[in-house]
Amino acid sequence: MRPSSRPSGRRVSAAVAAILALSLLASACGGTKASDKKSDEKLSEKGLDAKAGESGLSDAGTPKRGGTIVYGVEADSSSGYCLPEAQLAISGMMVVRAIYDTLTVPNAEGDYVPYLAQSVEPNEDFTEWTITVRDGVKFHDGTDLTGEVVKNNIDAYRGTYKGRSPLLFTFVLSNIDTVTAEGQTVTVKTKVPWVAFPAFLYSSSRMGIMAQAQLDDQESCDRKLIGTGPFKFDSWTPNDKLLGTANPDYWQTAPDGKPYPYAEGIEFRVLTDSTVRINSLKSSDGANIIHTTNAEDIGGQLYDLREAGDVNMLVSEDGGEVSFVQLNASQPPFDDIKMRQALAYGSDRDEINEVQNDGLPTVANGPFAPDSIAYIQDPGFPKYDLEKAKKLVKEYVASGGKAEFTVTSTSDPATVRLAELVQQRAQKLGVKVTIVKRDQAALIDDAIGKKYQAMLFRNYPGGDPDINYVWWYGAESNPVNFGGYNDETINKLLDEGRSEPDAAKRAEIYKDINKEFAKQVWNMWSWYTPWAVVEKSNVHNILGPPLPGEDPSKAGEETTDDPALQPSTGLATGHSLLGLWIDN
Repeated sequence: MRPSSRPSGRRVSAAVAAILALSLLASACGGTKASDKKSDEKLSEKGLDAKAGESGLSDAGTPKRGGTIVYGVEADSSSGYCLPEAQLAISGMMVVRAIYDTLTVPNAEGDYVPYLAQSVEPNEDFTEWTITVRDGVKFHDGTDLTGEVVKNNIDAYRGTYKGRSPLLFTFVLSNIDTVTAEGQTVTVKTKVPWVAFPAFLYSSSRMGIMAQAQLDDQESCDRKLIGTGPFKFDSWTPNDKLLGTANPDYWQTAPDGKPYPYAEGIEFRVLTDSTVRINSLKSSDGANIIHTTNAEDIGGQLYDLREAGDVNMLVSEDGGEVSFVQLNASQPPFDDIKMRQALAYGSDRDEINEVQNDGLPTVANGPFAPDSIAYIQDPGFPKYDLEKAKKLVKEYVASGGKAEFTVTSTSDPATVRLAELVQQRAQKLGVKVTIVKRDQAALIDDAIGKKYQAMLFRNYPGGDPDINYVWWYGAESNPVNFGGYNDETINKLLDEGRSEPDAAKRAEIYKDINKEFAKQVWNMWSWYTPWAVVEKSNVHNILGPPLPGEDPSKAGEETTDDPALQPSTGLATGHSLLGLWIDN
């Protein structure tokens, strides 16, 4: 299945510019200065991983009600929250988690399980999915969650609902043929078998279900938010803060017999600089929870604060995005595999990780994180070999090529530092590298138009590998294949993986994609990006309670040993907010 017809490059630019601004461009997850020391400890060895869990939680005691969550986020979503058209990076995803719910969510086993949906079931050949919508759930305006409203939301996301003009989701959901509703039942028919369809009902937490009133609001859909989530929208001051209050009629009941959430209010405070966020966390009247990907801070001052008992923290590379150098294979020099291989062989990625991040993150050899079904520890990506790299460069020059390229970066100091490291290492190969600094919108325009040679990126958070179909399928009509490659092997495998029902066979298909990326060196992989969520010492429960069962209106358990009911430990697409509580 090739991608269907798509909007123009200008529309795509608007779609992906802010959606990917943080997840693609902040590829340098280290701090703002290079470290002179060599770290002997990885994140896991310092107890800074998902396995170690959230510090302070085991001794926190019984959850208490009251107080306001003040969440210091790294950016605002300037285009607003008309979700089919919204341009959301992780800060926007956190707002979605507060105000809206999705039909499915990921669990600790890596599956996507019903959430607002009571069930999501396929027919025998995965060409038809039946979504049963939960009864008794109300939107913040008092209207009922019905199958018809869910149908209208899905149609809005895929671009067939009058008045809504989605952009990126038109690509993502292009495999949907028809959507119908009867009562609380929604039936989705697909063009080809779609095994991973439940993952797309989550879509990295972006696919929240809006009330009909917001869906039909042609004037203020982006700023009058109406969901079913644990917090009701109050106000939004762009580039400053967004406020919400607890939803007293939330559909999930806590162990104390009252509805979640525990907190009585939430404030998302925009703090774009990681140092400012940390200082706010330290302040008595600042944020009481923040997030960051800054590896130096995670393994440095935040670790020290955790060890001193001043903060609670959860760090996770699970489902992590991969940081990488994106290569434009549609033009010289990276249309020649010799130069792609030369850059890979000439990069001591372990050493760069030490300089950039104190060696804390895990160096990546492919696009799939270690918890993915497609992960291979060694898929065949070129290992550091300086002499081999130099030989490949000489062969390229002998064939008439020029040993030079530009690497595009934002002006963020950490990202520029990484570009300088690429520049310095390439010079050892006899390759001239020029650094080009662009603002985020211009950089995305360059990526879509293939007007670059190399770029610093961060993308591909975990989950089902089929999520990446939109980024990797090679065709002239696919402007969001930023690398410009049209790999028939990858195309064929993506089609096979989308429709293969056998789990073991699917895993092998996506492992073969991993190997093909390594063989062709379409990208220069760097490391898996760790996310840290850090709270004041009196705030607890980052991942939230167990996932809802058959009747979430009945008081649930605080914990469960059933991994199918445990929330995902990944933080790359945000985390639950309904179980956070403050010991006042």
